[in-house]
Amino acid sequence: MTAPRIDTETLRRLPKAVLHDHLDGGLRPATVVELAAAVGHQLPTTDPDELAAWYVEAANSGDLVRYIATFEHTLAVMQTREGLLRVAEEYVLDLAADGVVYAEVRYAPELNTNGGLTLAEVVETVQEGLAAGMAKAAAAGTPVRVGTLLCGMRMFDRVREAAELAVVYRDAGVVGFDIAGAEDGFPPADHLEAFEHLRRESVPFTIHAGEAHGLPSIHQALQVCGAQRLGHGVRLTEDIVDGKLGRLASWVRDRRIALEMCPTSNLQTGCATSIAEHPITALKDLGFRVTLNTDNRLVSGTTMTREMSLLVEEAGWTVEDLRTVTVNALKSAFIPFDERNALIDNVVLPGYAAAL
Repeated sequence: MTAPRIDTETLRRLPKAVLHDHLDGGLRPATVVELAAAVGHQLPTTDPDELAAWYVEAANSGDLVRYIATFEHTLAVMQTREGLLRVAEEYVLDLAADGVVYAEVRYAPELNTNGGLTLAEVVETVQEGLAAGMAKAAAAGTPVRVGTLLCGMRMFDRVREAAELAVVYRDAGVVGFDIAGAEDGFPPADHLEAFEHLRRESVPFTIHAGEAHGLPSIHQALQVCGAQRLGHGVRLTEDIVDGKLGRLASWVRDRRIALEMCPTSNLQTGCATSIAEHPITALKDLGFRVTLNTDNRLVSGTTMTREMSLLVEEAGWTVEDLRTVTVNALKSAFIPFDERNALIDNVVLPGYAAAL
């Protein structure tokens, strides 16, 4: 049965929560052009609309490694204090304009040190920019709470440093940790020392797993490293046959481990064949704690409103489904329990009631 159509403006007004969104994958095209000119970095094109189209075309390769390579140009303009401040502030404002009320932004500080900034300076600058964006959004009547996830790059050797930064700045806006980068060939257990450090210090973390690599990646992330959430996790369906859950899938569902699912991004990297057949719908229907995310808004040419619209139009999602995944995200957010409940009870549920 086809769900009633929900118009785009209604979807935009709905309160949203996003747990999986990369700072360096969500810049405004015009900002990339301006900052690239300031630092002398050559882009494929200096027309913002053409650049936006270039990103989406390059990312539609079905290859995760090529998808990641598109970040060369955004990272090139995120090596100075000025660039980071602007990118972080605009990040918040763009989410607020899309109806997002809670977000966790992730980035790897080690990728922003080519201009001479230290890791600590990178973190402090991004936090300053995020704070400026939150203040402006609140003043405009569209408040959004943004927490930071620091990332270590799984194919490099500075993961433990990034984990230590997450501990140091956990009372200054950093709410958790992640490892990112090419998944296949770089298992999460390679960085067990970093995860053990985070657990000793009571810092929560998610791990990119079950995207480019299958069940062994998910198993390591959860059972060896101790992740509280899974970044993507689309290949968990390999442990489900005719609706019957294997031991690993059962563990994920029964313990309410959130799946940070990113439909458009997964289509681009070849992890799914269509929105209609994306695992997010089947996993939702089986009772998993699925959440809906953008991953990289510039690279995927998407927003939370667009992701919702695609699921409504192509996978038959209802408003109730959208509300469920929004509440799911807040239930699994890396902020205190009372703050999560306040957002659900005072913002999300009333917002859905008022928008419809």
